[in-house]
Amino acid sequence: MTFEPERLGQSRSDLAEAMRTLRKRAGRTQTWLARHCNMSQTKISNIESGKLAPAIVDVELILDALEAGGPIADEVLSLARSANTEWQDHWSSRRRGLDKKQNELARLEAASTEFRFFLLSMITGLLATPEYVRASIADVSGDQSKVVAKKLERQSILHDSSKTFTFLLTEQAARWPLLPPGGMAMQLDWLASISRIPNVRLGVIPLSGHIPERPLNTFTVYDRRLATVETGTGALILRDHRDVAAYRDDFERYEAHAVFGDDFRRLVGEWSETFTRQRQ
Repeated sequence: MTFEPERLGQSRSDLAEAMRTLRKRAGRTQTWLARHCNMSQTKISNIESGKLAPAIVDVELILDALEAGGPIADEVLSLARSANTEWQDHWSSRRRGLDKKQNELARLEAASTEFRFFLLSMITGLLATPEYVRASIADVSGDQSKVVAKKLERQSILHDSSKTFTFLLTEQAARWPLLPPGGMAMQLDWLASISRIPNVRLGVIPLSGHIPERPLNTFTVYDRRLATVETGTGALILRDHRDVAAYRDDFERYEAHAVFGDDFRRLVGEWSETFTRQRQ
């Protein structure tokens, strides 16, 4: 399937129409289909009206119930995959206001319990000092105070004991000098402090030894239901269970090369001291 960002928003309505047409051609009612797929009639109705983007598993169940196969089934599954993928470009997010983006992230975090963050090139806002947060959005025009406040407010979720967090930073992400040396030393010290929160597992992948992996993007996995992948111009939101599982697998491979606990604190402590010496 060719990836066309401008088509992603249309895919849900195309899928809804295709599912509705398949059912009617098969001569089945929504009630019959719901019963044979172990779903509610309301869910079938929401899928066919485009109010709900069904999971790939749901689409496969419906296709089996309707005995639909061949090219038609392939096309419907392709639409379902697109409907489970969302593209958010940076320009649209900035036009709407980055504070609204922070609200969306807060809602997503509130609804999730298990988080995996792979940080390739920068420290994420949940781990950042106020100075680092301000530097990370320095290129955004207008009043940034709301965005900074909301980013810092979101950090309180790290102390919610009902949730678990695993953060993997590359050495590059941890040491990239986004701030002057003094600010970077404080940021690294803050990482060491956060690593002691009981439900937070914070690791770093040192640039030493042999690492046969080749990460391309920063990404986050929320439970087993959603993954976000950051690019230079936006972010992909993936809900297809195969995509989410693939990023969970990637995370596990990267995790095998990371150091945690006292070893983590020793490394970031050494890097903090290096930045401190640069101030002098």
